[in-house]
Amino acid sequence: MTTLDPGPGPELKPRLPDRRAWPLLLALALGGVLIYLLRPILMPFLTGALLAYLADPLADRLERLRLNRTFAVIVVFTGLSLVGVGALLLLLPMLGSQLDSLRSLLPQVVDWVHQVGLPWLRTHAGVGIESLDLATLRGAIAEHWQSTSSFAASVVAQATSSGLALAGLLANLALIPVVTFYLLRDWDVLIARIRDLLPRRMEPIISTLAGECNEVVAAFLRGQLLVMLALGVIYAFGLWLLGLDLALLVGMLAGIASIVPYLGFIVGIGSAALATVFQFSDWLMPLGLVCGVFLVGQLLESLLLTPLLVGDRIGLHPVAVIFAVLAGGQLFGFSGILLALPIAAIIMVLLRHAHDRYLRSSLYGEPRVGGEQQDSEY
Repeated sequence: MTTLDPGPGPELKPRLPDRRAWPLLLALALGGVLIYLLRPILMPFLTGALLAYLADPLADRLERLRLNRTFAVIVVFTGLSLVGVGALLLLLPMLGSQLDSLRSLLPQVVDWVHQVGLPWLRTHAGVGIESLDLATLRGAIAEHWQSTSSFAASVVAQATSSGLALAGLLANLALIPVVTFYLLRDWDVLIARIRDLLPRRMEPIISTLAGECNEVVAAFLRGQLLVMLALGVIYAFGLWLLGLDLALLVGMLAGIASIVPYLGFIVGIGSAALATVFQFSDWLMPLGLVCGVFLVGQLLESLLLTPLLVGDRIGLHPVAVIFAVLAGGQLFGFSGILLALPIAAIIMVLLRHAHDRYLRSSLYGEPRVGGEQQDSEY
C-alpha cells in the first residue's frame, strides 16, 4: 500500500511585530521621561486632576438634573470648598491643643520606659538595654517638641526667609483650585477627545481596559477614602465620648492608616491604649472601653462600610499598597504618592488581562477547546 507524499507544506514565517506600534511606544516612553523631568512642578496639576476625578460623578449627577455643566461645576466646587475650609477651621485648633497634650505626654512615656519598662525586661526576660540613653532622648523631646504656636511661628519664619520659596509655595497652592475647576468643567470633553485620538483598530480593547481601570480606581479612591474618613470619625467620636484627650489625633491617625487593611486598627488601638494608660490613674476600665470602640469600628468596616462603599472590585494586596506608596514617594515625592495607588490599580487590571491571555496561549500549554475563556480568581 502506497502512501501519498503530501509534499512540503507552506513555509511558516515568524510573525514580526507591527512596526506601526513603535511610534506609540516611543511617544509613551518620551512622555514618561518628560513627566519625570517635570516632577517638581507637577504637584498642583496632579492634585487638581485627582480632585476633578473624584468630583466628576457629582457634577454628572447635577447635569442629569438638567443643569448646565458650568453651573453644576460651580455648585460642586463651591460646596466642596466650603466643606474643606470649614473642616480646617474646626479641626486645626483642636489638633493644636491635642499636639500640645502629646508634647507633654511624651516625656512621661520616656520616664515610664526608664523606671518601669526597662527594669521589668531586665528582671523577667533577662534583657538589658544599657546603651539606650533615655535622658538624652527626653531632652531632645523637650527641646524639639515645642508648643504648636511657636512651632507654627518657626515654620512661617523659615518660609518667609526665602521670598522665592514662599512665592513658589503660594503659587502652587493657588493653582490647585484653578486647575481643579477647569479640569472638572472640561472632564467629559477631555475624555472624549482622548478616545477620538486612539487608533481605530485598538480603540475597542483600550476602551474596555480603561473602563475596568476606571472602575477599580474609582472604587479604591472614592470608596476607600470614604471608608478612611468614616473610620476616623467613628474612632475619634468614640474616644471623645470616653474622655480621651488625644481622641481626634488618634482617630485621624487610625483613619489614615486604614488605607492598609487592619493597619488602622493596630495603630489606632495601640496608640489609644498607650494614651489611656498615661491619662487615667485607674486605667483598666477605660482601656476596656477603648478596645470596645475599636472593635465596633472594625465590625462596622467589615460588615457595612467596605461592602457598601468599596465592594470587592479592588483586589490590591496590602503589601502592594505599601510598596506602591513608598515607591511613588521615593521616585516622585508627594506627586508620586498621589499617583501611586491609581497606577497600582491600573497595573493590576493590565496584569490580570495579561495573565488570562497567557493561560490561553500556546506558550502556557495546549489552547483551551473552543477558545473558552475562564476568568481567573484572585
